[in-house]
Amino acid sequence: MVYRYILFYKPYGVLSQFTDNSQTEKKRRTLKDYIPVPSVYPVGRLDWDSEGLLLLTNNGQMQHRLSDPRFGHSRTYWVQVENIPDTVAINKLQQGVVIENYKTRPAKVKLLPEPLLPPRDPPIRFRKTVPTAWLEMTLFEGKNRQVRRMTAAVGFPTLRLVRVAIAHLQLSGLEPGQWRDLTPAELQLL
Repeated sequence: MVYRYILFYKPYGVLSQFTDNSQTEKKRRTLKDYIPVPSVYPVGRLDWDSEGLLLLTNNGQMQHRLSDPRFGHSRTYWVQVENIPDTVAINKLQQGVVIENYKTRPAKVKLLPEPLLPPRDPPIRFRKTVPTAWLEMTLFEGKNRQVRRMTAAVGFPTLRLVRVAIAHLQLSGLEPGQWRDLTPAELQLL
């Protein structure tokens, strides 16, 4: 079998799966609308309302290794939050916060100048009286909606969430909806 390893820039409003199993009349966009490669599956997930780097493969062993929390590979996100987090909030995020009776593992968190990203469609809500800030958050685990729950737990709700890296794999060079195969150098580091 020939293994495929694909990096995809998942746009906002796209499911991290190839079919929409919802019972709603309006079907949502899925990976099938962007990636015409058969038999590949996402390694992990990005929520419908999140954007960024998604790795897909048909190598089940690799998929397991990258998804299993025991191996603890990093995932880096650029997170736009409501208001400006202070050092107390950032320290809490770095040390781990309790979300749904679970304390998150320590994370790397820092304030980030506004990154150069393609505009989101639709754009985030804008309020003149409420400033926003960007954080770079690197996690070593992946619970459901973890970044959003963490920022909310310290009082700074997430407005926009973009995954920019999975371990050494980077989002740079891709636009929303684009995909490419991993390079031999990227694959060797996996």
